[in-house]
Amino acid sequence: MKLDLLAIAAHPDDVELTSGGTLLKMAHAGYKTGILDLTAGEMGTRGTPETRAKEAAKSAKLLRVSWRGTLGVPDSDVQPSRQHKLRLAAVIRELCPKTVILPYWEARHPDHYHASTLGYEGCFLAGLKQLPIDGEPHRPFKILYSTAFADVRPTFVVDITPHFEQRRRAILAFSSQFHPKKGESTRQFKKTNVFLAIDRLEDEMNLLARHYGEMIGVKYGEPFLIKELMQVHDVVKMDVRSI
Repeated sequence: MKLDLLAIAAHPDDVELTSGGTLLKMAHAGYKTGILDLTAGEMGTRGTPETRAKEAAKSAKLLRVSWRGTLGVPDSDVQPSRQHKLRLAAVIRELCPKTVILPYWEARHPDHYHASTLGYEGCFLAGLKQLPIDGEPHRPFKILYSTAFADVRPTFVVDITPHFEQRRRAILAFSSQFHPKKGESTRQFKKTNVFLAIDRLEDEMNLLARHYGEMIGVKYGEPFLIKELMQVHDVVKMDVRSI
């Protein structure tokens, strides 16, 4: 399996929430896309790893990805350790993605910002000829960073308007997270003042998609950052009006 685009994130449903519309759009354009969940989400308050695996498979079909896998990193302990980097580098060599999407390098959840570092370093190591793993050296050409912060100015925004509803279905495929069964409420956390951010996460991500869509003159968009400069080939045909 050789992929054009691979999205890497800490937990099942992370990719759906931040870049699912972009993956779906690229799949419709004829590109081979994939998702690599670093963990199985086994430390989540809701759902079991088995349940989340079934939900991830359902979501993958909705997003039309060609490949989805789990690296097996312990949930709540995502770290750019040598062991994890070598395992990730082996996957990069196997899939040979041209472009990789990683989480933004700042986040509330430690797993998310560590996933960004682990993803970058794993991609880099995969290109080292002398690395003691199987496969031919391969290094992605482009790394994009998805962000879920409204106060972070993205480098560019992808118009996902035609794919927004399908993206929403892919998110809600994780019913254990976003449609918990009766009795799986947050009552047990009220006494300790623990807040489950996931209770409003899907709504917030939809609002962000609307926010970034308006910034580029469309209904819904997904924001991305890159660390290097972008090259423009035709300044006469650039999108998004200035005035």
